Amino acid sequence: MKRKNSSRTKTDDLRHRAEERLKEAKRGKVRKEAPHTSEDGALRLLQELQVHQIELEMQNEELLRAQAELDASRARYFDLYDLAPVGYCTLSEKGMVLEANLTAATMLGVTRSALVEQPLTHVILPEDRDIYYRHLKLLFESSEPQECVLRLVKPGGVIFWVRLESISVQAEDGAPVCRVVLSNITDSKRAEQEKQILQERLQQADKMEAIGTLAGGIAHDFNNILMGIQGYVSLMLLDLDPSHLHYERLIQIEEQVQSAADLTKQLLGFARGGRYEVMPTDMNVIIKKTSTMFGRTKREISIHRKYGKNLWTVEVDRGQMSRVFINLYLNACQAMPAGGEICLETENVYLDDEQAFPYAVKPGEYVKITVTDTGTGMDEKTKERVFDPFFTTKTMGRGTGLGLATVYGIIKGHRGMIHVDSEPGHGTTFIIYLPASNKEVVQEKKGEENIISGRETILLVDDEKVVSEITKELLESLGYRIYLAGSGQEAVAVYMEKGDAIDLVILDMIMPGISGGETFDRLRAINPGIKVLLSSGFSIEGEAQEILDRGCNGFLQKPFRVETLSRKVREMLD
Repeated sequence: MKRKNSSRTKTDDLRHRAEERLKEAKRGKVRKEAPHTSEDGALRLLQELQVHQIELEMQNEELLRAQAELDASRARYFDLYDLAPVGYCTLSEKGMVLEANLTAATMLGVTRSALVEQPLTHVILPEDRDIYYRHLKLLFESSEPQECVLRLVKPGGVIFWVRLESISVQAEDGAPVCRVVLSNITDSKRAEQEKQILQERLQQADKMEAIGTLAGGIAHDFNNILMGIQGYVSLMLLDLDPSHLHYERLIQIEEQVQSAADLTKQLLGFARGGRYEVMPTDMNVIIKKTSTMFGRTKREISIHRKYGKNLWTVEVDRGQMSRVFINLYLNACQAMPAGGEICLETENVYLDDEQAFPYAVKPGEYVKITVTDTGTGMDEKTKERVFDPFFTTKTMGRGTGLGLATVYGIIKGHRGMIHVDSEPGHGTTFIIYLPASNKEVVQEKKGEENIISGRETILLVDDEKVVSEITKELLESLGYRIYLAGSGQEAVAVYMEKGDAIDLVILDMIMPGISGGETFDRLRAINPGIKVLLSSGFSIEGEAQEILDRGCNGFLQKPFRVETLSRKVREMLD
């Protein structure tokens, strides 16, 4: 210690003497001494040491500044690495995670320490692990960048989609590793799936519209044929005493005609426009009425109902809506041969733009009806075709394949939408949305079956000769005077000549030349107060509804019985 202190004292003394000599040199008082003295050598040494010290201090400052910049750059790099918008991982050749950034750990919902030194397969959905193994195999075999898309699982079972972009490199020790970029593509994948679903629904809608147009034309022509049969039966029944041998047989023919007419109603149900007589309705009443009636015949099925309070009104054809739910109950029953449960629920909902767009309906207020069963369910292929006409899973002769197609058509005809959710072994749920109305519910009036006669004059317009002749005879049997017209042009000519004597026009909607709609417009131009009863083998929806909206007084669906004809004519005239 003493030696060290002595050395420091000597150095300090030399420095002090050197400083004094420098001061004296500046004042010109330096004494001339003999050269090469020990003090001069020490002074020069001290001066050299001072220069080196300054140089060292400058170098040290440069090193410190470089180290600070290196530390800041490294911190920025780790910030960018850790907080990057994508995940970064380094994997061994066997798929072990060697390192990972904070984003990757956060994306997977784990800490970084829980991710490192673990195989990445721990967070890959089991169904997608083969994709990952193939990805690694190609990566290390070809040494070319590879890409794949698979699903990862967070703790708690949350599944999300990622894109893996990988490249193989060598580690510092020469071992092959791969650098992996993980991008969360769940949103884009969901948007892609939604787009695909939308395209499938649009294709389904186009297909149903094309088939519906064909089926509607067939139903229209078939209804005209049935009208001829029904008309002749009605005329014969009018002339026969109930005790006659053939009276009951004619009644049976009439029932068969009605069965055939019901079949055409099913065709029209999924054809474009499936509505007949629309009125403001409480769907709770329809659900209660149909489910109660069905429940009486199927005791092995338990039916649970949950009615929405203050349910909004909907404008529907009540007969067609009843057909919808009976078909859904039958479908559920067939999926539960040993018995089961049907749960029915109604509620008011609002569909926004995003919810309404995939179904091609307008956003707004809807009444939602849910029909759920505990049956066998459906696989994906069956679910995709469930609304196709003539598609059935039943054996030959056990079903027409029109039930759910009819349901689809009727709901679409009411500007609503229907959706099905089902899995094998987990039952089936049909969800229906019907647009709400602000009108008050109209109580249904029970139709009278008696025949009502009259004395007025009617202009009957129909291009089908058999239909016009049968209808003419029926009306004449009721006491009316009839003028016939086989086309729209002829109808206008007859009305211009006999208009003052004509009390009612029964007008067919589909005719060659000028259509029923154009004929109606020309007749109204002659007489704005004219009474017109529109008649068609098509349903009321579509062109018929447009004519009614322009002021036509009523609609008569073919084929009709004489009781229906007499009541409808009296409604128009009275």
